[in-house]
Amino acid sequence: MQYGDYIGNVTRLAVELANTGSLDQRGELVAAFFLEHEITPPPDGDFGELPDLVRTALAQLVDGADPTAVHRLLHDYPPEMHLSDHDGLGRYHIHFSRNGTAAKRWLGQLIAAKFALVAAGDPSVTLGRCSAAGCGNYFVDQSRNRTRRFCSNACASRTTVAAYRARAARES
Repeated sequence: MQYGDYIGNVTRLAVELANTGSLDQRGELVAAFFLEHEITPPPDGDFGELPDLVRTALAQLVDGADPTAVHRLLHDYPPEMHLSDHDGLGRYHIHFSRNGTAAKRWLGQLIAAKFALVAAGDPSVTLGRCSAAGCGNYFVDQSRNRTRRFCSNACASRTTVAAYRARAARES
C-alpha cells in the first residue's frame, strides 16, 4: 500500500465511523486494516464516544472552524509515532499506533494523527460534507480536481432528479 493511500484510507475509516457510528467489519477496507495491524475489533462494534468526537472534528475541519475536537483527539488518543515495515515491501512508513493495540485506542490514535495533518494543510486529503438536501454525510475527496460535492452516487442522482423535476414544474 502506498503511503498516500494509507493516509486516505485512514481518513475514509474516520468518515465511515462518523457517518455510521461504527465500522463495517465485513467491509474490505476495515477487514484488511484490522487484519494487517493485528487489531481485534470490538465484538459489539461499539467505539464509545469516539464516533461523536470524530464527527465533531470532521465538522470543524470541513467548516474551517477552530479544530478543538482535533486537539481533544490528540489529547485523548495521543499518537505513538514510529516506523514500521510490517508490509514486507522493504520500506519503512510512519505508523501512529502499535500493531495489536486495543481497537478503540488504535483507531483514535490513527484518526487523531491524520486529522492533525489535515488541519495543518496536508494536500493529500480533502474532506467534504454532502450537498444533497437532508444528507449531511462526510466524504473524502481525492478526485483529481477536488470538486466532489456528494457522498455517494445515490445522493448525486437524487439531487439531479429533484433539480430536473423542479425545472419541469416551472416550465409547465
